[in-house]
Amino acid sequence: MKMELESNVKVARGNDMSDAVIFQTYCLNKRDVEFEQDILRNPNSVKCWMRYIDNYKLGPYKKVCVLYERALKQLPGSYKLWHCYLKIRRKYLKTTDNPDYEEVNNVYERALVYMNKMPRIWIEFCTFMLKQPKLTVARRLFDRALRALPITQHVRIWPLYLKFIKESHDPEVAVKIYRRYLKLFPEDSEDYIEYLITSGRLDEATVRLSEIVNNDSFVSKHGKSKHQLWNELCNLISKNPLEIKSLNVDAIIRSGLRRYTDQLGHLWNSLADYYIRSGLFERARDIYEEAIQTVTTVRDFTQVYDAYAQFEELSLQKRMEVVHANQNSTEKDDCEIDLRMARLENLIERRLLLLNSVLLRQNPHNVKEWLKRVQLYEGNDVQVINTFTEAVETVDPQKAVGRLHTLWVEFAKFYEKAKQVEEARLVFKKAVLVSYIKVEHLASVWCEWVEMELRHDNFNEAMRLMRQATSIPSRKVAYHDDTETVQIRLHKSLKLWSLYLDMEESFGTVKSTMACYDRVIDLRIATPQTIINYGLFLEENNYFEEMFKAYEKGVALFKWPNVFDIWNTYLTKFLDRYGGTKLERARDLFEECLESCPPQFAKCIYLLYAKLEEKHGLGRRAMAVYERATEAVLPEEKFEMFNIYIKKAAEISGIPKTREIYMKALEVLTNNNARTMYLQFAELETKLGEIDRARAIYSHCSQICDPRVTEEFWQTWTSFEVAHGNEDTLREMLRIKRSVQAMYNIQVNMMSVISVESEKSGMKLLEEKALEKIEKPLEPIKFVLGSEQDRLPNEKVINPDEIEFSDDENEDDGDKENEENDDEDMPTKKDVPPELFGKLGALND
Repeated sequence: MKMELESNVKVARGNDMSDAVIFQTYCLNKRDVEFEQDILRNPNSVKCWMRYIDNYKLGPYKKVCVLYERALKQLPGSYKLWHCYLKIRRKYLKTTDNPDYEEVNNVYERALVYMNKMPRIWIEFCTFMLKQPKLTVARRLFDRALRALPITQHVRIWPLYLKFIKESHDPEVAVKIYRRYLKLFPEDSEDYIEYLITSGRLDEATVRLSEIVNNDSFVSKHGKSKHQLWNELCNLISKNPLEIKSLNVDAIIRSGLRRYTDQLGHLWNSLADYYIRSGLFERARDIYEEAIQTVTTVRDFTQVYDAYAQFEELSLQKRMEVVHANQNSTEKDDCEIDLRMARLENLIERRLLLLNSVLLRQNPHNVKEWLKRVQLYEGNDVQVINTFTEAVETVDPQKAVGRLHTLWVEFAKFYEKAKQVEEARLVFKKAVLVSYIKVEHLASVWCEWVEMELRHDNFNEAMRLMRQATSIPSRKVAYHDDTETVQIRLHKSLKLWSLYLDMEESFGTVKSTMACYDRVIDLRIATPQTIINYGLFLEENNYFEEMFKAYEKGVALFKWPNVFDIWNTYLTKFLDRYGGTKLERARDLFEECLESCPPQFAKCIYLLYAKLEEKHGLGRRAMAVYERATEAVLPEEKFEMFNIYIKKAAEISGIPKTREIYMKALEVLTNNNARTMYLQFAELETKLGEIDRARAIYSHCSQICDPRVTEEFWQTWTSFEVAHGNEDTLREMLRIKRSVQAMYNIQVNMMSVISVESEKSGMKLLEEKALEKIEKPLEPIKFVLGSEQDRLPNEKVINPDEIEFSDDENEDDGDKENEENDDEDMPTKKDVPPELFGKLGALND
């Protein structure tokens, strides 16, 4: 132990400790003797040394250092001892004087002799060195650490090293160090570029940025896309043209134009901005002009045009400010201002034309945009002709957007307005040879050509063109066969034939017009309107039988519902022509029409048929026609048809005959219409004096009248009873009303129960039975006889609250009242209205 102490004294003296300090430090107490003995027994045990050191953890500092020195002398390769020792030395570093720091630096240097492969020691030493004003020493220390540690541990040193060079070193040195770093970690090029930009080294920043943009394998750790990197590069080189020396800016941006076609406007503006900031204004104008002549989208055009206009406006404004500041403007200055103002005005005037050019570059087959371009050149005949010529040569008929024939027609009309008819004919001759998509487009061109000839009174030429256009080819061709050309299918164009027919009616003979109509019918391209026009033409020329033959052809050519107009016109014209002279023929026509007539068109035909029978036939046949009509029309038209039938029956056969019609109507009409019919029927019986019949009708109708909904019906019945009934009949009406209301309440409750049951168990049979009870049809009305002897007795209504009177009281008064009532109830004689007998009454008179 004495020898160990002497060796420690020598070590302490080697560390510049005085004899007094050494003596004080190595004054051993009783507990120290135990630790010393433990160390002598286990000199290579780190735990024994750490227990000894921990005993003096709180002091004294010098003794702790001596213990660490003794331990490290015995165990110089212990990482734990070195790490704890260095930590203690840093912790008790009292001042920032160089001697204190130098002592710790020396300890670190001694530690690195053994711990040079430990990155933590290097990191702590480097961090400790950064606190000292020794930049070169710190930089060399970082370099030593990188050389000493394996490359896999460099990732722990570089972040601290980069932070150090960014904050404390000259940019020239920092750039060199950063370049070394990028050789190992090229993915951090973006951080290097940011550092270069902040340090003002823009030229190298753009070079690095262009390298990563052109490197397809580069992946941004900040999540930036190649497009975003391109935008950063363009902004950097366009806004700092004087600092960029190593790159060809024009070539870089143009390569971006080829690569990123969705951002052409921004890239063109960046290139122009580069030349503006470089002071090359004419070159910037060339770039703007090139841009607006090449962009293909409205968005890009808007961006470039706005930037171009702003550039011209600022250029004019700056020049005017310079001239105003000099206060002595020369002729040259005035010319310069006029020139720049003219450029700005010219740019504004060309905007619509330039925008149209963009849309045409986007789709050169857009007919509408070509016509707009012609309108923009209005007043400049040479440009208009050139535009039309370019348009008809560029637009592909199979790809055309819009109607291509309008382009040819407007081209011809332009020459016609200029009174150059021959040139217009040449345009039409070329136009009719174009392979349009649809036949109607070619037909429109022929029609425009013919109309032009008519406007110039060339009637013979117009007729010749129509004959040429409608000439039938040698072989049969289907109109809708797209494999054939439109020229060979033109002869079946209804538009062309319609114009031809109008011209024949105006300039041709009756025979030629009839032949033209017959050709249209034979080609089976006629419409119902064509047939009607043919008939009207023949009627105007008094060819009545030929007119009816034309209608017969139309009837045979078309089916329902298209044939309705032809039948309607045919029958009307036939009746106007012959009236009742050819009654059987007219009846045959009506029967032929009604044989296959749909219900929606039956009403009009039946009314026309009945009118014929009323005017020229028999009343019995007219009634039969009306009766057939009530069965043939649509359900929603039956109510109206029955009203017409009833009215006509009353006029022809008398009012009593209408009772049968009412009964039949009530069997087929819906509830809503049946209620109205019931009321009309009851009103009729009331007018005829059949009060009991009317009351029976009201009673029967009440079964379909819910008092909560049909209040009007019950009010009408109440008014009737007040006017024609007595207390018993009014009570009976109220009893029926209560029973009907109770029936509807039961039905509603039953329906709710059925719905619940059907949801739970799906009992469809129960639901069907309930519906049968609810929708049970009304029984036919059982009328009572109108005579007094056959009239049914009124049922006695039992009133429990009725007060009984004795027979003796007021007997005399009762007899007098009965006598008076008997006098009032005596029937009176009235005249029978003549409408009751209809037309028969007039015959009897």
